[in-house]
Amino acid sequence: MKPGIDYVGISTPFYCNDGKGHFVMHKRSDMCRDEKGKWDFGSGQLEFGEQPERSVLREVEEEYGVKGEIQEQLPAHSILRKHNGVNTHWLAIPFFIRVDIEKARIMEPNKATDIGIFTLNKLPQPLHSGVQFTMHKYTEQFKKYKTKI
Repeated sequence: MKPGIDYVGISTPFYCNDGKGHFVMHKRSDMCRDEKGKWDFGSGQLEFGEQPERSVLREVEEEYGVKGEIQEQLPAHSILRKHNGVNTHWLAIPFFIRVDIEKARIMEPNKATDIGIFTLNKLPQPLHSGVQFTMHKYTEQFKKYKTKI
């Protein structure tokens, strides 16, 4: 059975930033299950018996090699999409996480081909569809994390 296809998958997406409007993102590799070649902030699957807060901090460390501090949790919401003709359903529990972005690096080279630091005003393209959905749905919350000019 596959999460997101045979049953609702639960993910803990993260928006790692320095608290000054700069965010870490990675480009998804050809070995990812979906959205290959698209830019993503990062996310992980919630494990059985694990609290979302613990999941997100574990995933940040696994994917970027840095410890993080939770700044804010966004409301949980469904990401419904079609991938290769198959309907998928993920429940996203997203978090803004403060990290030392200068120390962030690719820890899972089979899942990411590139890494970069961006502002919300200048994000790389193309973006993961879940990122697009969440940023659109929670525009006001994301405004708090934009670079102050």
